[in-house]
Amino acid sequence: MSNKPNKNRGLGRGLSALMADVGPEQTAASRKAETHLPVERVHPNPDQPRRAFNEDALAELASSIKEKGIIQPLIVRAIADRPDHFEIVAGERRWRASQIAQLHEVPVIVRDFDDTEVLEIAIIENIQRADLNPVDEAAGYRQLMDRFGHTQDQMSQALGKSRSHIANLLRLLNLPDDVQRMLVEGQLSAGHARALVGHPFASALARQIVENGLSVRDAERLAKKDPNAGDQTPKAKKPAGKKDADTLQIEAELAANLGMKVSIDHSGDGEGGKMVLNYKSLDQLDDLLRALGG
Repeated sequence: MSNKPNKNRGLGRGLSALMADVGPEQTAASRKAETHLPVERVHPNPDQPRRAFNEDALAELASSIKEKGIIQPLIVRAIADRPDHFEIVAGERRWRASQIAQLHEVPVIVRDFDDTEVLEIAIIENIQRADLNPVDEAAGYRQLMDRFGHTQDQMSQALGKSRSHIANLLRLLNLPDDVQRMLVEGQLSAGHARALVGHPFASALARQIVENGLSVRDAERLAKKDPNAGDQTPKAKKPAGKKDADTLQIEAELAANLGMKVSIDHSGDGEGGKMVLNYKSLDQLDDLLRALGG
């Protein structure tokens, strides 16, 4: 069998049909087709695009499997030159965790997929990972489009993602490599990165955003500024509850004079703010009103 995906094959069974084959829902027919295989007769797909498996996450899954078993069976296909041995189409994490949990066999459903469909399903399964970063998710969508000819609408319907979500993630692949690395490492959010797409100084702005701890709104404002207007980088607001010594002293003096709790909060621009007076009774409120009235 050839391992090269046929880009001109059309949509074959269709993305939705492939999703139905590997989805979590089990029909009566699929439950009937379920069987159990020894773990040593099940093998990972050598062309699986996912290479790294988080050890902590595998340990958590193994603990769950020990307690509740494998709820969703693996999808496998027969290996042509190894009788009674099978290759994993979907569920390699479950297979690895089962070995950590010291299971002797795993539940499987045997399907007849060709090499192209196996690669397609492997990409889809990776996209559905909960811990996937935005860049890798976008790369998965791009692979489905380039290798198999799927449109954004088809992926949206089959994967349960909005078309705008897919389109916005694909735009992130246009960012410079160093900005994409910041996304992968969690230094930038997808919201920060979207504000930089197409900007001629995206790398420099990304560093400013990270260094100054800017919000997404601040990042959007920064990206719209004239690059010749000088350094007008907004500064991150002070965390709530952190007050300087002068403010605390003023609060204490007012509280002593008024006989009630006083709280002063400065706004982010440092110019304005609010002062809150807390009275314990209506008599205290009357006293305050008389004081304010002169």
